[in-house]
Amino acid sequence: MRLSPDDRPTRFQRAPARTEPERQLRNLPRRDKRNGSGGGGGGSKKRGRRRRRSLFGGLIYWTMVLGLWCVIGVGGVVAYYASQLPPIDQLTVPRRPPNIAILAADGSLLANRGETGGRTVTLGEIPPYLPKAFVAIEDKRFYDHFGVDPVGISRAVVNNLRGRNGVQGGSTLTQQLAKNLFLTQERTAARKIQEAILALWLERTYSKDQILELYLNRVYFGSGAYGVEAAAQRYFNKSARSVTIAEAAMLAGLVQAPSRLAPNRNPDLAEKRAQLVIAAMADQGFISQDAAKTAMTAPAEVPERTGAGSVNYAADYVMDVLDDFIGAVEGDVTVLTTIDTKLQGSAETILVDALSAQGAKLHASQGAVVSLAPDGAIRALIGGRDYTKSQFNRATAARRQPGSSFKPFVYLTAMEKGLTPDTIRDDAPVSIKGWEPENYSRTYRGPVTLRTAMQHSLNTVAARLIQEVTPKEVVRTAQRLGISSALQPNMSLALGTSEVTPLEMTAAYATFANGGQSVLPYVIREVRQTSGKVVYARKANSFGPVIQPQPLAMMDTMFNGVMNGGTGSKFNIPGWEVGGKSGTTQDYGDAWFVGFTAKLVTAVWVGNDDNSKMKRVTGSGLPGEIWGKYMKLAHAGAQPIPLPGGFWQGAPTPVEAPIAQAAPQQGGPMPLEGDRAWVPPPPQEKNFLERLFGG
Repeated sequence: MRLSPDDRPTRFQRAPARTEPERQLRNLPRRDKRNGSGGGGGGSKKRGRRRRRSLFGGLIYWTMVLGLWCVIGVGGVVAYYASQLPPIDQLTVPRRPPNIAILAADGSLLANRGETGGRTVTLGEIPPYLPKAFVAIEDKRFYDHFGVDPVGISRAVVNNLRGRNGVQGGSTLTQQLAKNLFLTQERTAARKIQEAILALWLERTYSKDQILELYLNRVYFGSGAYGVEAAAQRYFNKSARSVTIAEAAMLAGLVQAPSRLAPNRNPDLAEKRAQLVIAAMADQGFISQDAAKTAMTAPAEVPERTGAGSVNYAADYVMDVLDDFIGAVEGDVTVLTTIDTKLQGSAETILVDALSAQGAKLHASQGAVVSLAPDGAIRALIGGRDYTKSQFNRATAARRQPGSSFKPFVYLTAMEKGLTPDTIRDDAPVSIKGWEPENYSRTYRGPVTLRTAMQHSLNTVAARLIQEVTPKEVVRTAQRLGISSALQPNMSLALGTSEVTPLEMTAAYATFANGGQSVLPYVIREVRQTSGKVVYARKANSFGPVIQPQPLAMMDTMFNGVMNGGTGSKFNIPGWEVGGKSGTTQDYGDAWFVGFTAKLVTAVWVGNDDNSKMKRVTGSGLPGEIWGKYMKLAHAGAQPIPLPGGFWQGAPTPVEAPIAQAAPQQGGPMPLEGDRAWVPPPPQEKNFLERLFGG
C-alpha cells in the first residue's frame, strides 16, 4: 500500500506500527552472497570477521595513542632532567686535578701526589693494546654507536632476565666517562637519563679517540689511583707505557669493581677477570691468538712492595715545601729532587731491620734517619719505621731531646771564646745552683783536656763550660748553625734538654763537614711543567761562613777523637776522616748518633712516640749501629775525601788554664789561659735566622 505524501510521517511524527506480516518478512535470514544460499550461518561469520577487524584496528589505534603519550611522557622526563644540567652551550669538560710527579735525583719516579695519583697520558704514549683492552671488555661497539648503544642495552636486559654473567648495565664508555666527569656515583633513573644526555653531547663534541683518551685518564682504578698511568704505577710499579698485554688486561678488568678486583687484594679474582679480557681481545681481533695464548700462560703479577714505603716521607716533605717555590699548582708538574734512591733504600732497610731485630727487646718502636750532602742536599729521609702504619714524619716534624749530641755547640762556643782542645777542665762532681749533673758511668777522671771530655762525653765538663760561656751564647751558636727550634737558655741545655728535629741537627752538623759554610737543607732541584717549561730551578746559594777556620779545625779534631777511641769508635769508616757524636737522654727516652764525612752527613734517632723509656738504649748503641752500617755502605767504593776544615795541629806551647779558675760564677770574667790573657775572637756572624730572614 502506497502512502501519499500527505500521509507520510513528518520528522516529528511517529511512523505507523508495522503489521505482523511485515515483521515476519523483516526477520527472515539474509542470503549468503558467496554461495547464493539463504542459510542463516553466513551472516553470523561475516559479522564475526568484521568484529575481529574492528578489535584489531582498535588495538592498533590505542597502541599508537599509548605510544605517543609514552613518547611525550619520556620526552617530558628527559626535558626535565636535562633542565637540571648546565646549558649545553656552556658545558665544558672539567679540568683534571693536577698531578705532582716526584722524581729522585736520577730521574726515577719516587711518588705521585695529587688527587689523581698519576699524570695524564696520551694514546700515542701507550701501547695500542692497552686502550683496546678497555674497548673489548667494556664497550666492544664503541666505534659504532653514538654514545648510547641500544643494542648493548637490549643485550644487557636479555642477559639480566636470563641471569647470565650477573647484572649488566649496558653503559657505553662514553656514558661512563660522562658519569665520571659530571655526575655522582648514585644509581638512579635520573642519573642514567642525565648520563645519556651528556654522552650524546660528548660524542658530538669530541672524536672517539679523544673520548677514549679522556676515559683512560679519568676512570677510577681503586687505591686512590685515577687514570691508567696512576693504576700502572700503583699495581705494577711501572708506567702505563711499559705494561704487557696481561697487565693491560688486568687493568681493563679492574674498572668494573675496583675494590673487589684489585690485584693486590684479590689476585685470583683479578686474574680470572683478566682472562676474560684477553679472550675478548682475541675474539675481536685486537690481538692475535698466539699473543692471547702467551698472555694467558704468563699472567700479570703484582710485585710485592719492598720495604715500608719510606719514599713517601720524602714525598710528603717535598709537598710541604713545594708551595714556597711555585705557589699553587695549576697543572701537572714534575719535581726533580735530591733524593738518592740507593741511599734511601739502604737507610730504610737498615733502620727497619734493626728495629725488627732489637726493637721489642729494647722497647724501641720508632726511628728516623736524615742524610745530607755537605751542601744541604737531602740524600735520604726516613721519617719512621713504616709509612703505611704512621705517616707522621719524625725526621722533619718530631722535636726530641738531642742529649749529648748537642754538646758540640757548647764546645764550639768555648773554642770561639779562646779555649782549645787541649784546654784542661776538671771532671769532678759539680753543683750549679742545685743542678748536679753526673757522668753516664758515675765515675770521674779528674783534670782532663776538652778533647778527652768530648771524646768520652763527660757531662761535668760540659756543665762547667756552659757556665763559663753562658747559655745564651750557646743558643746563639746553635741558631747560627741552623737550629731553628726554640732553645731554653738554661744550664741543662749543655746536656741537650731542649728539643730539636733530626733534620735540624743534621744541617747544623753539615757546617762542620763543609768547611764552616752555613747550610739550608733543600730537597727540590727543579720543577717543570709537562710541556717542558722550567717553573723553578735551584741556583747555587752560599750564605757564607758561620765558623771561622781555627775553631772549625779544633772542632773537627775533637769530633774525630770521638770516632777514634771515643763513643763512636765502633762505627769508624776506614780510610775516611770521620767526625761524630752520640746522644742519650737521662731517662733513655731518646738516643741519637750524628756524624759526618766530607761526602755525607747523617743523623739517626731512635725512641718511642709516646716518650716512654727504652731499656738503656744509648746513642752509641742501636742508633750508632744503624749509623755505622748505613755510612759504611754509603761510602763503599768511594775515594776518601779529607774534611775541608782540616784538623787542629795544636799550639806550639800547649795552653792550659789553671783548674782553680775553671768554674767562675755565671757572668764573671773569663779565666786566663796560662800566663796569657784571653783575647776575644773576631766578631761573630749573625745567627742563622737573622741571615735567612734579614733581621
